[in-house]
Amino acid sequence: MSKHGKISLKGLVILVLIVVVVFTGGFIYYLHGIGPVDSTDSSDVMVTIENGSGATAIVYQLNVQGLIKDMNCAKINARIGGYNSLQANTYIFNKSMTLPEMMNAINTGDFNYLSKTTFELKEGYRLTQCAESLAAVTGTSKDEIMALWDDKDYVKSLIDKYWFLTDEVLGDDVMHPLEGYLFPDTYFVTESDPTVESITEMALGEMDTELTRRKADIDAAGYTVHEFLTLGSIVCKEGCATDEDAAHIAGVFKNRLEQDMSLGSDVTVCYIFDEDRVDLKVSQLESDSKYNSRKVAGMIPGPISTVPAMAMDGVLNAMDTDDLFFYAGPDGTIYYAKTSEEHDKNVEAHPWTEEDLEQ
Repeated sequence: MSKHGKISLKGLVILVLIVVVVFTGGFIYYLHGIGPVDSTDSSDVMVTIENGSGATAIVYQLNVQGLIKDMNCAKINARIGGYNSLQANTYIFNKSMTLPEMMNAINTGDFNYLSKTTFELKEGYRLTQCAESLAAVTGTSKDEIMALWDDKDYVKSLIDKYWFLTDEVLGDDVMHPLEGYLFPDTYFVTESDPTVESITEMALGEMDTELTRRKADIDAAGYTVHEFLTLGSIVCKEGCATDEDAAHIAGVFKNRLEQDMSLGSDVTVCYIFDEDRVDLKVSQLESDSKYNSRKVAGMIPGPISTVPAMAMDGVLNAMDTDDLFFYAGPDGTIYYAKTSEEHDKNVEAHPWTEEDLEQ
């Protein structure tokens, strides 16, 4: 081999080495550039991604929030990262995260990084109590929320969207159209500025799921959805702590309805006055409201609270019993009776004391 050939081979090797060094150096620089801004800083940084934002636009937005270490490297990553399903939402990141971690979270809408506000609609909540829960999340007052929920035009717009909402909720004697229709649960709100309307539809969506899976059984039981939720709400408020009690209480109410008796439930009287109490006043018990099941025979105009799954299933699996009465003692035990005489004995044997009422 000629001297000239040896020099060419040596030069080629050097050239390859230079390329490898440059490539390796560039790759290390790139990895460094898309790495965390500060691996020790885990403080939350909120980033709201708008609809239609592309990868490069998001990188610029992350840079504004101080989450990008090197913009040149970040723009390269935006082009080659395969981020083709970027999801608008509000995310919570921090400076210890790498750019790919943040971009992948946005690309998948990773729930772990979404900004979440929680609120709870508890079992047995009246609609006014539901409004209080939403007020804390939306910044809208309880009265404004109730005004919206009672607005007939708004309710009609919801009737058009949900199969289980019917004109029954707009009956003249119904106190609040959406009472009993918001499913009780703990909800995660990921919107940065949630509205009463969006949260309302979130709760109605859950009710849709619960009622749809029970629709055939509701039809077979001979109830309309409105009647079903009405009875379920009363079962719930009467204190169904177990599946058995829920079914037994529902069986008592079913018997009373079939015999055209009043339901005789004090919790329906409490609803009239928007309160929960055991020691109802005589004047309250004498209320002429159609919700007063101590005076009015048959079904009351509508639900009196949220309806949990246990109460729903209690109604659908109502116990076959001869009992026509029940009484909840101060310790939570429920005593059943076939006659008013037996019922009176249960009340006498397990009285509520002043101390019980104060607890």
